[in-house]
Amino acid sequence: MVSSPTRYLVFFQYFGTKYSGVMETSNDQAVAGVQNYLEKAAQKLNPVVPIKFHISSRTDTGVHALCNSAHLDIQRAPGKPAFNEKQLVYGLNYHLKPEPICILNAHRVTSSFHARFSALSRTYVYRLLVGCAHYSEVPVFERDLCWAPAGGCLDVPAMQDAAQFLLGTHDFSTFRSLNSETPFQSPIRTILQADIRPSSGFLSHHYEHRGLEFWELKFRSRSFLYRQVRRMVGALVAVGQGKLTPHHIKELLEIKDSRAFPPNAMAPPSGLFLKSVEY
Repeated sequence: MVSSPTRYLVFFQYFGTKYSGVMETSNDQAVAGVQNYLEKAAQKLNPVVPIKFHISSRTDTGVHALCNSAHLDIQRAPGKPAFNEKQLVYGLNYHLKPEPICILNAHRVTSSFHARFSALSRTYVYRLLVGCAHYSEVPVFERDLCWAPAGGCLDVPAMQDAAQFLLGTHDFSTFRSLNSETPFQSPIRTILQADIRPSSGFLSHHYEHRGLEFWELKFRSRSFLYRQVRRMVGALVAVGQGKLTPHHIKELLEIKDSRAFPPNAMAPPSGLFLKSVEY
């Protein structure tokens, strides 16, 4: 008698610099996705049927996750009980060594649960480093984990004023990059949170004499468009640099055209973290 599969929701984190993004890539690509490593580790648990991770939130090349999520079905050989949550976490992490990917926890869920469509919201944070005149001044331990915009200072109060225009429900066409899904996706999104707050750096108390400041931009929504967060961050930084005014953010929203986005203003992936997926 064949046992029915057990569905799990797993939460996992990763340092995204070395991956093509979270989603699976084909074998002929030089750089793999996080999903490739997750599924390779899962196959070593000896399932009857190959295990597929259904990931809740896509992240691009170089983007990190403090906590992403996925669901997966595991069908074990007849007579073998389903893994409990601790066994699954331990087994996956054992086979993920030495990748900078870690399963945080796992939960058994019903067969109707879907990691992507059951999510209520997603929260992203973007880390900015202010006070570096040149990239070489970024502390070694912070490289690939933040963005230090050129020019040093930012007018943070102006950025905070501008961020308020992003709150609520809008057509975010100007704030999305075009991809193959664009024709099938509504550009309407609701931003539930858009905060800019002081933050701390890794070991920053050891170099506070340098006058470096860390800021964290936090955005929460049910879902985001392709590269929407990086475009919103880039536009807000342009406000902080005096290249745009806070009111320009409102005008960009009203234009509803991705081509109207200021050239070269999109923030790089290195400072972006998927913080959490809420259910």
